[in-house]
Amino acid sequence: MALSAQQIPRWFNSIKSSSFINAAQFRKHLLRPRKTLLHGFSAEPLKSSDDCFLRWGIKTYRSFCVWNSSQSANSSTLENNSAQSTRLPSVNEQSQAPQKIPNADCELSLEELEDLPPLSPLQPISEEEAIGIVADPPLPPVSFTLRDYVDHSETLQKLVLLGVDLSKIEKHPDAANLLLRLDFEKDIKQILLFLKDLGIEDNQLGSFLTKNYAIFSEDLENLRIRVTYLQSKKFSKADITQMVKNAPFLLNFSVERLDNRLGFFQKELELNVKKTRDLVVRLPRLLTGSLEPVKENMKVYRLEFGFKHNEIQHMITRIPKMLTANKRKLTETFDYVHNVMSIPHHIIVRFPQVFNTKLFKIKERHLFLSYLGRAQYDPAKPNYISLDKLVSIPDEIFCEELAKASVQDFEKFLKTL
Repeated sequence: MALSAQQIPRWFNSIKSSSFINAAQFRKHLLRPRKTLLHGFSAEPLKSSDDCFLRWGIKTYRSFCVWNSSQSANSSTLENNSAQSTRLPSVNEQSQAPQKIPNADCELSLEELEDLPPLSPLQPISEEEAIGIVADPPLPPVSFTLRDYVDHSETLQKLVLLGVDLSKIEKHPDAANLLLRLDFEKDIKQILLFLKDLGIEDNQLGSFLTKNYAIFSEDLENLRIRVTYLQSKKFSKADITQMVKNAPFLLNFSVERLDNRLGFFQKELELNVKKTRDLVVRLPRLLTGSLEPVKENMKVYRLEFGFKHNEIQHMITRIPKMLTANKRKLTETFDYVHNVMSIPHHIIVRFPQVFNTKLFKIKERHLFLSYLGRAQYDPAKPNYISLDKLVSIPDEIFCEELAKASVQDFEKFLKTL
């Protein structure tokens, strides 16, 4: 007995439910999370039995649609010609009878289309389709440069736009690994806003982050606590901004370390609170660098050079770099100024910037003045040459005001050295 068109979908559903797979379980199978490969292919294809059954079911359903349409056309013809049922139609009549062409593409309902399985990664494709597939180049598992990852990382792309020099950062493997794990919106954006609120300008962010990429590993709340601590020590916002710019790693250190460093300089140098604060604002690296050069230089000034404690205090508050300067350079400069130029301690204390000047510059000018007979550094005598002017003014003014000679004469003299 033929099935009617209304019965076929019902029959098809009954076969599906009683055969290989249950519809509810099938939907659950489709909705279950799967790993995704390139171009949306699933890493977990449907079972072959499920796939075969569904394809067979759809094909059978379509076949019955075609067969039922044909049967409907035939039954209509028989009813219209019931009076002539005993007479066979002639060949001409048979060829002239209109025939309905069955539609082989019966459409499935939306519900059944949703049940269709996705394409399997093992599904055969044509050569033209294979050529049209464009796959992204794989990320290298190991690389010596961040350039290989920029095209694949939004974080690296935005850091480059900010002016960060990745060629300097990639020299530190820990930095490269850190940046590749960070999400710009989640991990970096808030740090950037914090730095801008602190006073770091947009055109300064690139240089700052190139030096201190490690700030992205710091907790934002800890950074705010350290700023609050500095404010509690009466550092103004402008002071903190200047300190962070000149010492990018300043906020990477804990409150305990910052407090210990401030206490060390106040105690070791016997400075009051205001002078201690001014000292670290001018040279914030004192809070982030090693204390060994500081301790060593203090001994050199006191034991080797013979300066008194109050003289040392005066010099380092004028020239804070004296605390971290190279010991050899300090020794050579003092030896030349004190022993060769015969300048006493009390004059050197008045002009400590001599320790912040290149030694060859001091030698050239002193030798030229000695050649002209004008090397006189005693303020109690005429034609006095200030040690400050000797080391600070440009060549043109030095020649005109101190040497009383032309720049050409000075250059000729230097060629004789």
